[in-house]
Amino acid sequence: MALPDALDLKVMQALQLDGRASFVRIAEVLGVSDKTVARRVLRLRRDTGLRVTGMTDETRLGRPSWIVRLRCTPDAAEPLATALARRADTSYIGVMSGGTEVMCAMRPRTQQERDELLLGRPPRTPRVVSVHAHCVLNLFYGGPLSHLNKISALSPAQESALRPEPGEPPATPVALDAVDEALIGVLRRDGRAPMAELQSRSGQSEAVVKRRLDRLRGTGILYFDVEYDQEPLGHGTAAMLWLTVAPSALVTVGNALAAHPEVRFAAAVSGRENAVASVHCRDTPHLYSYLTDGIGALSGVQHVETALTLRQVRR
Repeated sequence: MALPDALDLKVMQALQLDGRASFVRIAEVLGVSDKTVARRVLRLRRDTGLRVTGMTDETRLGRPSWIVRLRCTPDAAEPLATALARRADTSYIGVMSGGTEVMCAMRPRTQQERDELLLGRPPRTPRVVSVHAHCVLNLFYGGPLSHLNKISALSPAQESALRPEPGEPPATPVALDAVDEALIGVLRRDGRAPMAELQSRSGQSEAVVKRRLDRLRGTGILYFDVEYDQEPLGHGTAAMLWLTVAPSALVTVGNALAAHPEVRFAAAVSGRENAVASVHCRDTPHLYSYLTDGIGALSGVQHVETALTLRQVRR
Protein backbone atom coordinates (compact mmCIF):
# COMPACT_ATOMS: atom_id res chain seq x y z
CA MET A 1 0.00 0.00 0.00
CA ALA A 2 1.51 3.32 -1.11
CA LEU A 3 1.35 6.20 1.36
CA PRO A 4 -0.57 9.26 0.15
CA ASP A 5 1.70 11.65 -1.72
CA ALA A 6 1.44 15.40 -2.35
CA LEU A 7 -1.11 15.04 -5.16
CA ASP A 8 -3.24 12.68 -3.05
CA LEU A 9 -3.32 15.29 -0.29
CA LYS A 10 -4.33 17.98 -2.77
CA VAL A 11 -7.20 15.80 -4.01
CA MET A 12 -8.33 15.07 -0.45
CA GLN A 13 -8.25 18.73 0.52
CA ALA A 14 -10.13 19.63 -2.66
CA LEU A 15 -12.90 17.21 -1.72
CA GLN A 16 -12.98 18.63 1.80
CA LEU A 17 -13.53 22.10 0.35
CA ASP A 18 -16.26 20.91 -2.03
CA GLY A 19 -17.33 17.31 -1.61
CA ARG A 20 -19.39 17.35 -4.80
CA ALA A 21 -16.85 19.05 -7.05
CA SER A 22 -16.48 17.13 -10.30
CA PHE A 23 -13.22 15.38 -11.10
CA VAL A 24 -13.01 17.64 -14.15
CA ARG A 25 -13.20 20.75 -11.97
CA ILE A 26 -10.63 19.43 -9.48
CA ALA A 27 -8.33 18.44 -12.34
CA GLU A 28 -8.51 21.92 -13.89
CA VAL A 29 -7.51 23.57 -10.61
CA LEU A 30 -4.71 21.08 -9.89
CA GLY A 31 -3.35 21.11 -13.44
CA VAL A 32 -3.76 17.35 -14.04
CA SER A 33 -6.16 15.22 -16.05
CA ASP A 34 -9.57 14.19 -14.74
CA LYS A 35 -8.52 10.54 -15.25
CA THR A 36 -5.60 11.12 -12.90
CA VAL A 37 -7.95 12.54 -10.25
CA ALA A 38 -10.34 9.59 -10.69
CA ARG A 39 -7.48 7.09 -10.30
CA ARG A 40 -6.21 8.83 -7.18
CA VAL A 41 -9.66 8.86 -5.59
CA LEU A 42 -10.13 5.16 -6.38
CA ARG A 43 -6.80 4.29 -4.78
CA LEU A 44 -7.49 6.45 -1.73
CA ARG A 45 -10.83 4.71 -1.27
CA ARG A 46 -9.06 1.38 -1.33
CA ASP A 47 -6.07 2.31 0.84
CA THR A 48 -7.51 4.82 3.31
CA GLY A 49 -11.26 4.15 3.25
CA LEU A 50 -11.83 7.60 1.74
CA ARG A 51 -15.46 8.62 1.49
CA VAL A 52 -17.37 11.88 1.25
CA THR A 53 -20.37 12.29 3.55
CA GLY A 54 -23.06 14.94 3.74
CA MET A 55 -23.44 16.52 7.19
CA THR A 56 -25.80 19.06 8.72
CA ASP A 57 -24.92 22.01 10.93
CA GLU A 58 -27.27 21.33 13.82
CA THR A 59 -26.99 24.84 15.24
CA ARG A 60 -28.62 26.23 12.08
CA LEU A 61 -31.46 23.79 12.61
CA GLY A 62 -31.90 24.77 16.25
CA ARG A 63 -30.79 21.32 17.45
CA PRO A 64 -28.26 20.90 20.27
CA SER A 65 -25.49 18.32 19.87
CA TRP A 66 -24.33 16.04 22.66
CA ILE A 67 -21.23 14.04 23.52
CA VAL A 68 -22.09 11.04 25.66
CA ARG A 69 -19.61 8.96 27.66
CA LEU A 70 -20.88 5.51 28.60
CA ARG A 71 -18.69 3.59 31.04
CA CYS A 72 -19.34 -0.12 30.98
CA THR A 73 -17.91 -3.55 31.71
CA PRO A 74 -15.24 -4.67 29.19
CA ASP A 75 -17.50 -7.27 27.59
CA ALA A 76 -20.19 -4.64 26.87
CA ALA A 77 -18.15 -2.03 24.99
CA GLU A 78 -18.11 -3.57 21.51
CA PRO A 79 -21.80 -4.65 21.44
CA LEU A 80 -22.87 -1.26 22.82
CA ALA A 81 -20.78 0.65 20.26
CA THR A 82 -22.14 -1.48 17.43
CA ALA A 83 -25.74 -0.90 18.57
CA LEU A 84 -25.20 2.87 18.79
CA ALA A 85 -23.68 2.88 15.30
CA ARG A 86 -27.02 1.67 13.90
CA ARG A 87 -28.74 4.84 15.10
CA ALA A 88 -29.27 7.61 12.55
CA ASP A 89 -28.62 10.31 15.17
CA THR A 90 -25.06 9.28 16.05
CA SER A 91 -22.16 10.82 14.12
CA TYR A 92 -19.08 9.47 15.90
CA ILE A 93 -18.57 6.42 18.11
CA GLY A 94 -15.31 5.28 19.66
CA VAL A 95 -14.21 2.61 22.10
CA MET A 96 -11.93 4.39 24.53
CA SER A 97 -9.31 3.82 27.21
CA GLY A 98 -9.07 0.20 28.38
CA GLY A 99 -12.19 -0.87 26.50
CA THR A 100 -14.43 0.18 29.37
CA GLU A 101 -15.83 3.36 27.83
CA VAL A 102 -17.81 4.13 24.70
CA MET A 103 -17.92 7.72 23.52
CA CYS A 104 -20.78 8.76 21.28
CA ALA A 105 -21.38 12.05 19.46
CA MET A 106 -25.11 12.45 19.16
CA ARG A 107 -27.24 14.76 17.01
CA PRO A 108 -30.82 14.08 18.10
CA ARG A 109 -33.45 15.49 15.78
CA THR A 110 -36.13 15.50 18.47
CA GLN A 111 -36.36 15.58 22.24
CA GLN A 112 -37.69 12.01 22.08
CA GLU A 113 -34.51 10.81 20.33
CA ARG A 114 -32.39 12.61 22.92
CA ASP A 115 -34.29 11.13 25.85
CA GLU A 116 -34.23 7.65 24.35
CA LEU A 117 -30.45 7.59 24.52
CA LEU A 118 -29.86 9.64 27.66
CA LEU A 119 -32.76 8.25 29.71
CA GLY A 120 -33.60 5.03 27.89
CA ARG A 121 -31.97 1.67 27.38
CA PRO A 122 -28.22 2.22 27.98
CA PRO A 123 -28.61 3.54 31.56
CA ARG A 124 -30.87 0.58 32.45
CA THR A 125 -28.45 -1.99 31.06
CA PRO A 126 -26.61 -3.58 34.02
CA ARG A 127 -23.32 -3.67 32.12
CA VAL A 128 -23.41 0.12 31.63
CA VAL A 129 -21.94 1.51 34.84
CA SER A 130 -22.45 5.25 34.24
CA VAL A 131 -23.58 7.75 31.63
CA HIS A 132 -22.23 11.30 31.37
CA ALA A 133 -23.83 13.56 28.79
CA HIS A 134 -22.20 16.83 27.72
CA CYS A 135 -24.13 19.33 25.64
CA VAL A 136 -22.00 21.14 23.04
CA LEU A 137 -22.30 24.83 23.94
CA ASN A 138 -19.89 26.35 21.43
CA LEU A 139 -17.84 24.89 18.59
CA PHE A 140 -14.26 26.16 18.33
CA TYR A 141 -13.18 23.77 15.57
CA GLY A 142 -14.95 21.03 13.67
CA GLY A 143 -18.11 20.84 11.63
CA PRO A 144 -17.22 22.03 8.11
CA LEU A 145 -13.57 22.38 9.20
CA SER A 146 -11.42 19.26 9.51
CA HIS A 147 -7.75 18.34 9.68
CA LEU A 148 -7.65 18.51 5.88
CA ASN A 149 -8.28 22.25 6.13
CA LYS A 150 -5.03 22.54 8.10
CA ILE A 151 -2.62 20.60 5.86
CA SER A 152 -2.10 23.44 3.32
CA ALA A 153 -1.68 20.98 0.45
CA LEU A 154 -3.37 23.48 -1.88
CA SER A 155 -2.12 26.95 -2.66
CA PRO A 156 -4.30 29.88 -1.56
CA ALA A 157 -5.33 30.39 -5.20
CA GLN A 158 -6.33 26.73 -5.55
CA GLU A 159 -8.30 26.88 -2.31
CA SER A 160 -10.11 30.00 -3.48
CA ALA A 161 -10.97 28.36 -6.81
CA LEU A 162 -12.45 25.26 -5.16
CA ARG A 163 -14.17 26.79 -2.14
CA PRO A 164 -17.90 27.36 -2.77
CA GLU A 165 -19.18 30.88 -2.30
CA PRO A 166 -20.37 31.26 1.30
CA GLY A 167 -24.04 32.04 1.72
CA GLU A 168 -25.92 33.92 4.39
CA PRO A 169 -26.73 31.81 7.46
CA PRO A 170 -30.44 31.69 8.31
CA ALA A 171 -31.57 34.36 10.75
CA THR A 172 -33.67 31.80 12.65
CA PRO A 173 -33.49 28.00 12.91
CA VAL A 174 -34.71 26.24 9.77
CA ALA A 175 -37.21 23.37 9.74
CA LEU A 176 -36.42 20.73 7.12
CA ASP A 177 -39.29 19.20 5.16
CA ALA A 178 -39.60 15.63 3.87
CA VAL A 179 -37.77 16.40 0.61
CA ASP A 180 -34.84 18.00 2.45
CA GLU A 181 -34.62 15.04 4.83
CA ALA A 182 -34.69 12.57 1.93
CA LEU A 183 -31.84 14.35 0.14
CA ILE A 184 -29.76 14.65 3.30
CA GLY A 185 -30.37 10.98 4.10
CA VAL A 186 -28.88 9.95 0.76
CA LEU A 187 -25.92 12.30 1.12
CA ARG A 188 -25.13 11.07 4.63
CA ARG A 189 -24.44 7.66 3.11
CA ASP A 190 -22.66 9.01 0.03
CA GLY A 191 -21.91 12.70 -0.35
CA ARG A 192 -21.19 12.18 -4.04
CA ALA A 193 -24.39 10.27 -4.78
CA PRO A 194 -25.37 10.82 -8.43
CA MET A 195 -28.21 13.15 -9.34
CA ALA A 196 -30.32 10.22 -10.55
CA GLU A 197 -30.28 8.65 -7.08
CA LEU A 198 -31.13 11.96 -5.41
CA GLN A 199 -34.07 12.38 -7.79
CA SER A 200 -35.27 8.82 -7.21
CA ARG A 201 -35.11 8.98 -3.40
CA SER A 202 -36.71 12.41 -3.15
CA GLY A 203 -39.27 11.99 -5.95
CA GLN A 204 -38.30 15.37 -7.38
CA SER A 205 -37.06 16.62 -10.74
CA GLU A 206 -33.41 17.44 -11.38
CA ALA A 207 -34.16 21.17 -11.30
CA VAL A 208 -35.88 20.91 -7.90
CA VAL A 209 -33.06 18.79 -6.45
CA LYS A 210 -30.45 21.30 -7.63
CA ARG A 211 -32.39 24.20 -6.11
CA ARG A 212 -32.78 22.35 -2.82
CA LEU A 213 -29.07 21.48 -2.64
CA ASP A 214 -28.07 25.04 -3.52
CA ARG A 215 -30.31 26.37 -0.73
CA LEU A 216 -29.12 23.85 1.86
CA ARG A 217 -25.47 24.44 1.01
CA GLY A 218 -25.79 28.19 0.60
CA THR A 219 -27.25 28.62 4.08
CA GLY A 220 -24.58 26.34 5.60
CA ILE A 221 -27.14 23.79 6.76
CA LEU A 222 -25.55 21.13 4.53
CA TYR A 223 -21.80 20.68 4.26
CA PHE A 224 -19.51 17.84 3.21
CA ASP A 225 -16.84 16.02 5.16
CA VAL A 226 -14.13 13.61 4.03
CA GLU A 227 -13.67 10.47 6.10
CA TYR A 228 -10.47 8.45 5.89
CA ASP A 229 -8.21 6.22 7.98
CA GLN A 230 -5.69 8.35 9.87
CA GLU A 231 -2.86 5.82 10.12
CA PRO A 232 -1.81 5.87 6.42
CA LEU A 233 -1.37 9.64 6.81
CA GLY A 234 1.00 9.16 9.74
CA HIS A 235 -1.43 9.67 12.61
CA GLY A 236 -1.42 6.43 14.58
CA THR A 237 -2.55 7.72 17.99
CA ALA A 238 -5.91 9.34 18.65
CA ALA A 239 -7.26 10.62 21.95
CA MET A 240 -10.02 12.69 23.49
CA LEU A 241 -8.92 15.39 25.91
CA TRP A 242 -11.39 16.48 28.56
CA LEU A 243 -10.32 19.81 30.01
CA THR A 244 -11.42 21.83 33.00
CA VAL A 245 -10.79 25.47 32.12
CA ALA A 246 -11.31 28.63 34.12
CA PRO A 247 -14.47 30.25 32.68
CA SER A 248 -12.63 33.52 32.03
CA ALA A 249 -10.07 31.64 29.88
CA LEU A 250 -12.47 29.39 27.99
CA VAL A 251 -12.63 31.45 24.79
CA THR A 252 -8.86 31.99 24.70
CA VAL A 253 -8.14 28.30 25.30
CA GLY A 254 -10.75 27.21 22.77
CA ASN A 255 -9.35 29.45 20.04
CA ALA A 256 -5.82 28.24 20.81
CA LEU A 257 -6.93 24.61 20.54
CA ALA A 258 -8.56 25.34 17.19
CA ALA A 259 -5.21 26.54 15.83
CA HIS A 260 -3.21 23.49 16.96
CA PRO A 261 -2.42 21.13 14.03
CA GLU A 262 -3.15 18.08 16.21
CA VAL A 263 -6.72 19.16 16.97
CA ARG A 264 -9.56 17.82 14.81
CA PHE A 265 -12.42 18.98 17.02
CA ALA A 266 -12.68 21.39 19.93
CA ALA A 267 -15.73 22.66 21.78
CA ALA A 268 -17.01 24.14 25.00
CA VAL A 269 -19.39 21.71 26.70
CA SER A 270 -21.59 21.46 29.75
CA GLY A 271 -20.32 19.66 32.83
CA ARG A 272 -17.36 19.76 35.18
CA GLU A 273 -15.00 19.23 32.21
CA ASN A 274 -16.11 22.28 30.26
CA ALA A 275 -13.98 21.82 27.12
CA VAL A 276 -13.19 18.83 24.94
CA ALA A 277 -10.75 18.25 22.09
CA SER A 278 -10.18 15.35 19.72
CA VAL A 279 -6.52 15.04 18.75
CA HIS A 280 -4.51 12.87 16.37
CA CYS A 281 -0.78 12.40 16.81
CA ARG A 282 1.93 10.37 15.09
CA ASP A 283 2.49 8.16 18.14
CA THR A 284 2.41 8.24 21.94
CA PRO A 285 5.64 10.28 22.26
CA HIS A 286 4.05 12.90 20.01
CA LEU A 287 0.91 12.86 22.20
CA TYR A 288 3.06 13.28 25.32
CA SER A 289 4.87 16.20 23.71
CA TYR A 290 1.56 17.79 22.73
CA LEU A 291 0.17 17.45 26.25
CA THR A 292 3.26 18.94 27.89
CA ASP A 293 4.10 21.63 25.35
CA GLY A 294 0.79 22.34 23.61
CA ILE A 295 -1.78 21.96 26.38
CA GLY A 296 0.70 22.78 29.14
CA ALA A 297 1.33 26.21 27.63
CA LEU A 298 -2.34 27.24 27.80
CA SER A 299 -3.05 29.52 30.73
CA GLY A 300 -6.34 28.74 32.44
CA VAL A 301 -6.31 24.96 31.95
CA GLN A 302 -6.78 23.51 35.43
CA HIS A 303 -7.11 19.79 34.71
CA VAL A 304 -6.81 17.44 31.72
CA GLU A 305 -8.10 13.88 31.34
CA THR A 306 -6.68 11.96 28.38
CA ALA A 307 -8.69 9.06 26.96
CA LEU A 308 -6.98 7.12 24.17
CA THR A 309 -9.16 5.95 21.29
CA LEU A 310 -8.77 2.20 20.88
CA ARG A 311 -11.09 1.86 17.92
CA GLN A 312 -13.37 4.09 15.89
CA VAL A 313 -16.63 2.26 15.28
CA ARG A 314 -18.21 5.18 13.43
CA ARG A 315 -16.23 8.14 12.18
